[in-house]
Amino acid sequence: MMDYKFANRIANLRASEIREILKVTERPEVISFAGGLPAPELFPVEEIININRIVLEENGTKALQYSTTEGYIPLREWIADRTNKNMGSCFTCENILLTHGSQQALDLTGKVFLDEGDVVLCESPTYLAAISSGRCLPTMKEC
Repeated sequence: MMDYKFANRIANLRASEIREILKVTERPEVISFAGGLPAPELFPVEEIININRIVLEENGTKALQYSTTEGYIPLREWIADRTNKNMGSCFTCENILLTHGSQQALDLTGKVFLDEGDVVLCESPTYLAAISSGRCLPTMKEC
């Protein structure tokens, strides 16, 4: 029999509140306002199909390939240009970082701005992903 040695951080591993909420939302009788889930009937499915077709036909090999952590350069340039036009700023694509969602953005923000022992205040109730991403920090404590 093989004896597995796991990292120490696994001893305190807890289930994600978001994952647990999403399990409940799969039940057909439940209408959840807690999980940040938009109404699925409002998803622009046809538009997404069309955009995917265009992207894959025009630039499929790049779209399917790994890229830099910061994200797709033409999109970052477009965002910088749009922001500069609308806000009078002078951003370049180097000032733009694309994330895959709010939880990744919160996690990166915490890693950049928070040190061990720092205190973060938030409203109650608060966005569960903010609490979950904070748990990745070494000394995150809930009150």
